[in-house]
Parts: sequence; structure tokens; C-alpha cells
Amino acid sequence: MSSSAPPKLPVAPAGGMPTATLNDRATQRLRGGHPWVYRSDVEQWPAVLPAPGEAMGLRDRRGRGLGIADFSTSSQIALRRLSPDPEARLNRAFFLGRLQAALAYRQALVRDTTAYRLVWGEADGLPGLVVDRYGAALVFQTLTQAMAARQDLLLELLDELLHPEVIVERNDAKVRYLEELEVRAQLLRGDSAAVAVRFNGLEFELDLLQGQKTGGFLDQRENWAAVGRYLPSDPPHGLEALDLFTYQGGFALHLARHCHKIEAVDISRPALEAAEANARRNQIANIDWIEANAFDLLREYQAQGRRFDVVVLDPPAFAKSRSALGNAERGYKEINLRALKLLRTGGVLVSCSCSHHVSEADLLSIVASAALDAGRELTVLERRTQALDHPVLLTVPETLYLKCLLFRVR
Repeated sequence: MSSSAPPKLPVAPAGGMPTATLNDRATQRLRGGHPWVYRSDVEQWPAVLPAPGEAMGLRDRRGRGLGIADFSTSSQIALRRLSPDPEARLNRAFFLGRLQAALAYRQALVRDTTAYRLVWGEADGLPGLVVDRYGAALVFQTLTQAMAARQDLLLELLDELLHPEVIVERNDAKVRYLEELEVRAQLLRGDSAAVAVRFNGLEFELDLLQGQKTGGFLDQRENWAAVGRYLPSDPPHGLEALDLFTYQGGFALHLARHCHKIEAVDISRPALEAAEANARRNQIANIDWIEANAFDLLREYQAQGRRFDVVVLDPPAFAKSRSALGNAERGYKEINLRALKLLRTGGVLVSCSCSHHVSEADLLSIVASAALDAGRELTVLERRTQALDHPVLLTVPETLYLKCLLFRVR
């Protein structure tokens, strides 16, 4: 009778690496595939803490290794695991491998664009790092102390892989305050931060220093193109569309291929000027760019009895924290209710939310409630999320934030 050896258990990191002992809650979270350890979950810190950018080992109460993590002196997310392997070495080869894997993923899946997200933090095994590629330009953000400490190494590796002509640092995200990091944005290489890129056959000019996020909204790129699939190719009358919170015109410019007339609305005059410039660049002349508050305009159009075949709602995040969820849900309900009252029978509603704290189920429930109040019946055409270059890691729900729901009015 043969006997098999017991499975080999991982051991805590050796060689004098500082190691934190975690409680059962954090241990379960890590073993479930989520890389975050909160400060309150650390039962025992090492006698000497590592400097930012240096490795810290993780172990459970029984001394078994849980991997290696980045350490923050200030954030409530005190540790972010980089590898479940307690023997991993966070050297040049490690980070080069992660960047190569991220690039290979995009090269396999990204289509019809010269601009895409190259690194998406935890989803690419590089928590605290965001890198966007805009043609020959790269924009990067280091959002944790550890990634900020590795900035020079990361830029060296990105240069080796991609040889960018322009490099822009957009370390102006508010989350850096939580890490006690300087907030700044600057051009590190090249003569200008203005770039021209293509999305789904359309050309956009973006300012990588002044634009939202890292210069533009890359996460809606595939959704911009998807709406047209649900519009008639030869309608008996010219289709009319209303694009609210248009920013630089992503949905509006794509709808111009399918609609007779579009009204694109935003409260920001500079954003509308950039959108109008992009329309001229693509020889699109059937869009009216309107500077207005979307809530006020919806009320005004409802009072006037206006009607549209397509209404797009792509607002900024209404719920930036869980405490704001109640007000956010009321805001989403109002704009969806008023939009539904403007839609013709057979029309298409595009309802988006980039609030992480508002789930897809929440948004579906909000739109269903709005439809009942508006006396409209809806069918779900498609339930979409962020573009594939913003991958969603199944065990890290924070990597899923964008919801884009398409409905037809019965």
C-alpha cells in the first residue's frame, strides 16, 4: 500500500524580509484572490518596517506564507499583494514580466483604436500603477507610495518596450493625497502633450495634460460604437439624438453616422470646444453643441414636449463614496425618468454609471423604477461594461466600475 506525501505548505519569506502577521479576515481575503490588506487586519507588524518600494512578507497566524506585498505608511489599505509566492523577488525582471504580459493582453484583444489602457492596476498585477497609450505617447500614474518609489524603473522598462516619443506624468489624482504623495502633472518627454488618436475610425485630438483622467475617456470606446448596432440603417424619418454629459463628444460623434441631428450637452465650455474641434476634424456637421446643466435642460425639454429617438446618459460619478449612495441613486433616477419621457416609442436609452458603489443590479433597478414612473416599458438590448483594455479581475470587484445599459422603449 503506497502513501502519498502531504501537500507542501508555503512558508513565510526567509532571509530577514520584514513580515506582517495577518488576521483570519485578511487571510481569507488574500486566499480568495483579493490583494488588499487593511491596516486594521494586521495583527503584528515587523520590528522594522520597509521603505516604500521594498518588499514586505505576509503570513497567517500559523506562520504560513501568503506572499509579498507593497507597504504604505499612510493609506488604510496598508498592504497590496504583488505576488502570492513568498519567494518572489521584486526585481527588474519581475516588473518587466508584468508589463510584457499587460502589453500582450492588449495586443491580442484591442481593436480599432490607437489609444488604450496598457496597465490597469490590480487587474494587471501592478496595484497602484496606471499606464495609458495614446499612439506614440504614454501617460502614467503612480498612485501608491511603492509605485511612486519605482517610477524611474517603470519608465525605463516602458521605454524599453515601447520607445514612446511623448511621456506625460499625470500624478494629479486625488487618491495620491491618501498616500501622502505630491500631486503634479508634467510633460517628461516630447514637445507637446496634444496628440491625435483614432477611435473606431474617428480621429480625436486630446490634451494629455489638461484632459480628464489621463487625457480622455478610453473606457467607453467600445460602447460608443455599440449603440449604432441598435439603430435602423434606413429609418423612415431622420433619427434625432440627445447626448447628455457629452464631454468631448464620444457618443455624439459616433451617433453622427446614424442620426440626422444630434444635440450634445455639457456644462463645460472648454470640453464642448474640444468636441466641436473633433467634429470638424472628422467633417461632421450634424451636431449642435449646447452648454447647459443636463438636469435643467431635461426639465425644459420635457415641458416643451420635445421627443428624441436616442437619449444617452453618461454622467460623472454621482457616488464617489458609499455615504453618497442615497443622493446618487436619486440623481440617476431623475435623469433616467426625464430621459424616458423624451423618448419616442421604439427609441433607445443608453444609461451609464461610472460609480463603483452603484452596481449593475442597482442601476437596472433604478431604470426599472424610472420606467414605471414614466409609464414606459423597456426591453434590455445589451448590458455592457468598460472596454477590454480595462480588464475586470473576477476576484477584485473594484476593477469593475463602468456600467453601460442599452434599452429599447416599447
